Amino acid sequence: MASKRRQGESDRAEKKKKKNCEEAAQLSSVVEDEQVTRAVKEAWSQRTYYSQGDLDLDCHPFPHCIIRNFLSSETFLENLQRELLGLNFHEKSNDLYKFKQSDDLKKRREPHIAGLREVLFGRFRSWLGQLLGVELEPTVDISCARYEYTDVLLCHDDELEGRRVAFILYLVPSWQSSDGGTLDLYSTDSNFQPLSIVKSLVPSSNTLVLFEVSPVSFHQVSEILTEDKCRLSLSGWFHGPSLERPPRYIEAPIPRSPHLPRDETVLLEWVNPVYLDISYQEQIQEEFEDSSEIQLKGFLKEEKFREVSEALRLTQIQWTKRGPPNKRCYEVASVDSMPQCVRACWELLHSEAFFLLLSNFTGLRLHFLCPADDDDDEGKDEGKEDKKEQEDIRDGEATGSSTESQTANTSREKGVQKSLQSIHLCVCVCVLTLICSLELSTPVCCGELRRWSHGGYTLLHDGEVARAEYALDLVLPFCGEDWQPEFGGFTCYVANEEDEELLTVYPEDNSLALVYRDKETLKFVKHISHKSSSNSANSSTSRASYDFSFVYYE
Repeated sequence: MASKRRQGESDRAEKKKKKNCEEAAQLSSVVEDEQVTRAVKEAWSQRTYYSQGDLDLDCHPFPHCIIRNFLSSETFLENLQRELLGLNFHEKSNDLYKFKQSDDLKKRREPHIAGLREVLFGRFRSWLGQLLGVELEPTVDISCARYEYTDVLLCHDDELEGRRVAFILYLVPSWQSSDGGTLDLYSTDSNFQPLSIVKSLVPSSNTLVLFEVSPVSFHQVSEILTEDKCRLSLSGWFHGPSLERPPRYIEAPIPRSPHLPRDETVLLEWVNPVYLDISYQEQIQEEFEDSSEIQLKGFLKEEKFREVSEALRLTQIQWTKRGPPNKRCYEVASVDSMPQCVRACWELLHSEAFFLLLSNFTGLRLHFLCPADDDDDEGKDEGKEDKKEQEDIRDGEATGSSTESQTANTSREKGVQKSLQSIHLCVCVCVLTLICSLELSTPVCCGELRRWSHGGYTLLHDGEVARAEYALDLVLPFCGEDWQPEFGGFTCYVANEEDEELLTVYPEDNSLALVYRDKETLKFVKHISHKSSSNSANSSTSRASYDFSFVYYE
């Protein structure tokens, strides 16, 4: 008797389980209304606005459709959300985004995930294909994303071979625009480049947003500004024939120029004397050649660094925002508006003497008189008796009596004099060398004075990949002593078509960063998060940091 009862309970449980597995999502009645379907199809083809009940179609800045109360059952929605929150999420972070994402959901067997997937890529796919007048493929492309405090997805167009329509289904608590996480839509210029945000959609639970993937479908998920809410969503793409894309716009590169005719006195005026000692330059070169990168702390004389830091905050500097936002977002200073000391620092980094100094630091041929790798090895051992003293100076660990200190200073001064004499000799005969060496390529550089604040970044893009070449990157930051790595704003180097970071350079006041990259190495500046503002002395005012960013070519 007990055995039969257990058997009966088992049968009922199995039937209930089977019923749950077969449970299908019920969509909004607006999707089933044939009259609405015809009207939406007509509006989409004519690029006009249409609204009916829970459905809105807007074609500005590009066609997108919003369907509220997408799932008709609240119980189904709650169970779906519970299943999604039980998934494993992986941290995703690169130049374009930072958030947590589940694995692909196309094979998940949870009843409500499976039920939604079935109706999305079945009945709803047919309805969508009818609207667009194309046959969408049965390809399943869907995952779940969790956006939490400071997570972001920056400006992009979603274009990838086969993607035809993008969709997002929101499963969020009560949400306001002040929480961030809006879906921002961009206008575009005549070159199909994004200009500015013209519409922001605030997430709303059980709302589906979809848009056709096209050359102008630029959008972003704005940074999450709330610390106590999770922006949960399902998203993916319906696949079909791609829309025709015009040739990609190729923007003009930053102009390059040869060095300015400035002699060694500019180095003596600006650069920390320890870096002008020729024996110490040899140590720097050895270290640089081992790793292709180095950071030279306390590079400028302290009084010069302070003077420039204060001048950078003057209102006379004219700043221009650099875009487009699918490639970069920061401000660049007009050279003509720079205060005198800032302009002098700019000219230092452009000067002939500095080109030669960089050659001594790196071994690169950034000056006509720089010796080739196998030239002039004599004198390599000069000053080696001072190597330990120079290491102590660099690390801030120099100790000893005043007599020992005077001896070290005298030795350093001799090294500086040797270095400057070498530079002076090079400068004096430069004109003759130029005349005699016209067949050689001319070392050049390009540079910017940049201002960074909350929301600033640079992205990897196809144009950068196509123009990649051997180069020496220089960054001299003026970011403030309390700048933290968690704010962002650091420079990442990655191998082309690889996500793994090869090198991360964090901004540090008066620390000159030098990195040599080849044709397969790309770089980006990580998005500066809301934390950079919330941790400032005045959280209502965005914190600004600055840097000189130069690139030198042999």
